[in-house]
Amino acid sequence: MSSPAETPGSDAFTASLAGLAHGMAGLAQDSAAVQIREMRLLAAAAALAEKTAAGSPARVREQDMVLRSISAELGAIMRVADRTMQRRIDEARTIVEDYPTVLEAWEAGRIVRGHVLAIVAAGSVLPPDLRGQFADAAIPKCERDTPNRVRPALEMLAQHLHPRSFSERHEEASAGRCVRIVPGGDGMSELIARMPTAIAEGIHDRLTRMGRAVIDTRGERAAAAGLGVGCDDDDASRAEIVATDARTMDQVRADLFADLLLAGTPALDDTKDTSAGPLGKIRARIQVVIPAHSLAGDDHDACDLVGRSPIDPATARVLAAGNTQWERLVTHPVTGAVLAVDSYRVPEKMRRYLQARDQHCRFPGCRQAAVRCEIDHNHDRALGGKTDCGNLCHLCQRHHSMKQFTCWRVRQLTGGVLEWTSPLGRIYREDAPTPAVAFTPADTRSTEAAPF
Repeated sequence: MSSPAETPGSDAFTASLAGLAHGMAGLAQDSAAVQIREMRLLAAAAALAEKTAAGSPARVREQDMVLRSISAELGAIMRVADRTMQRRIDEARTIVEDYPTVLEAWEAGRIVRGHVLAIVAAGSVLPPDLRGQFADAAIPKCERDTPNRVRPALEMLAQHLHPRSFSERHEEASAGRCVRIVPGGDGMSELIARMPTAIAEGIHDRLTRMGRAVIDTRGERAAAAGLGVGCDDDDASRAEIVATDARTMDQVRADLFADLLLAGTPALDDTKDTSAGPLGKIRARIQVVIPAHSLAGDDHDACDLVGRSPIDPATARVLAAGNTQWERLVTHPVTGAVLAVDSYRVPEKMRRYLQARDQHCRFPGCRQAAVRCEIDHNHDRALGGKTDCGNLCHLCQRHHSMKQFTCWRVRQLTGGVLEWTSPLGRIYREDAPTPAVAFTPADTRSTEAAPF
């Protein structure tokens, strides 16, 4: 328990936190230097194996044997398995040889290890001769954001640079969709389904929303089932089951998944009617950003399933065609900033505008999709803050609560830019996300207008 002098906001607390922050900053620099040195040593090990086997008639086999031997030696020193060390050597060689500019940016402190790994992972779909071009475009993106936040943008960039269209590759991958079971211990197994991302995300979203409805209405459903005087035995038994339900969200999701597949209706749906029951009415919801040229029929680039990964343009167009509440984004032709939003129906114009602008939680590093966030008055409404787009942004529940109950503060600048101030007075600038539609003069793709 802290003393009164060390309570949040006190000089003693601030001084202690400042010391921790200073120490962590120094540790980050030292750690990066050690990691980069290790990376170069491991890449040198790969080069040694290749050089040693260069004159051998069975060059490939000889190189593999030498690499195994080196991996075993270095693994013993580091106390890790030789297979683990060999994977590290392969990763290091890829970074040093295919992404030299990325390594230089890491050494200069412009990016961190997480950025490097995100670039390598996203670039793995590209042929080696395109990785340098990809790295040059990826580094500036990484300098502006955290590894977690920038990962989707890197994936979209890699898909754009790929010589084959995303739709063509997705069609091939979709042929491998399947469901398989992996037996586990204690009478448990894992049921794994490989399917298109949009479908998988929709399934998970619906299970989550149904699960939230089950958890949030336990008390109401127990009372409605007849808990108390005058109810029959079946109602009383059902009410007791509902009232004592202490399952976690993961457990509820798993139970709903089994109910829907085996019986077609959730076990705790009061009406027992798949189509009319309160849980049965819940439908999946996903957030997709569709570039105008993809909406018009261009299949080369991927579309962005916000918070997850790219999806194919054909699926995105089907989702757009079946949705009655999607809208056109009008953007500035130079800056790309969102200027206006329109739609066929506008149920919550300001909220939908903010969803288009923010795309995700606006706390630095958070990627929670805007559709799952809360709208925050940056300057509190109770203190005179206006309900205006220049005073509103999306924050997930975690960061909304943190802004409310800790010393973190935020103010919104022009263009949707947020300026966060930490308890130590450090400033963290959170730029508005890249708009869903941008105009680039060098783009040679179809400029045919989308059928709005």
